[in-house]
Amino acid sequence: MGEPFTGAQVALVLPATTAAEMDVVLKIQWPHRESEHEAEALLAWKGNGAVMLLEHDEEAHAMLLERCLPGSHLSTLDGDEALDVLIGLLPRLWVPVDAPIGTLSEEAGWWHENLEEWSERAGHPFSEPLFRASLEALSGLPASQGEQVLLHQDLHPDNVLAATREPWLVIDPKPLVGEREFSIAPIVRAYELDHSEESVRGRLDRLTAELGLDRERARLWAMAQTVAWAIDAGEADPFHVQTAEWLLAS
Repeated sequence: MGEPFTGAQVALVLPATTAAEMDVVLKIQWPHRESEHEAEALLAWKGNGAVMLLEHDEEAHAMLLERCLPGSHLSTLDGDEALDVLIGLLPRLWVPVDAPIGTLSEEAGWWHENLEEWSERAGHPFSEPLFRASLEALSGLPASQGEQVLLHQDLHPDNVLAATREPWLVIDPKPLVGEREFSIAPIVRAYELDHSEESVRGRLDRLTAELGLDRERARLWAMAQTVAWAIDAGEADPFHVQTAEWLLAS
C-alpha cells in the first residue's frame, strides 16, 4: 500500500496492489451527505465512463476501486479539449437508477433552508440580487424538472482521470437523481478551465447547445449550486462568488 493521494477531503484514498498484482485504489470514507451513495452510483454506471467498483464494505465505509493509470487530470488539457471529453462522457452517466440515492429536489430544499444562515456566517458575500435569485431558483426549479437520471454533481475536470481501459474515467461521484440540466453546473464554474466571464458564458453556451439542454434552467441551476457551494466552514470562495454573479447576468 502506498502513500495517500492528496486532495481528498472526505476520505482516505490509498494506492494498493492486490495479490493478483492488480493496481487498485482503497477508499475509506467518513460519513458525508454528498458522498453517501457513491458505491451505488458506481454500480449503476458499471464502468461505462467511470471507474469500476470492485468491492464494497458498507459497514467500514470502504471501497476497492479500479485504479486510473497514468491518472493525470483532465484539467491538464486546454479548455476546448477538456470540454470535448466532458461532452462525450456526460450522456453515458445519465442513466436511470433505482438505488436509494438522494434527489436533486431534496438537496435543493436543503440548500434553500440553510442558505441564509450560511451567508450570514460568511459575512454576506453575495449581492442582494444574486442571493434572492438563487433562493428563487432553488424554490422554483425542483417541481418542474424533466426526466430523472443519475447525476454526478461534482464533475469538474480534476474528477476525470486519464486511464488505460478508456482514455478518461470519472471518479468521486457525489450522486443525485435529477434532471440533466443540473449536471453541467460544476463544469460551467470550473476555474481550472479558465476563470473569466467570457469563458464561463462560453462553457454554458457550448454545453447546453451540444448536449441539447435547456440553457435557462442550466444557468439557474449552475448559479444556485455555485452559491450554495461557495461557502465552506464559514468562509466564501471568491471564485465561486464571482462566477455566480457572472451567471446571474448571463
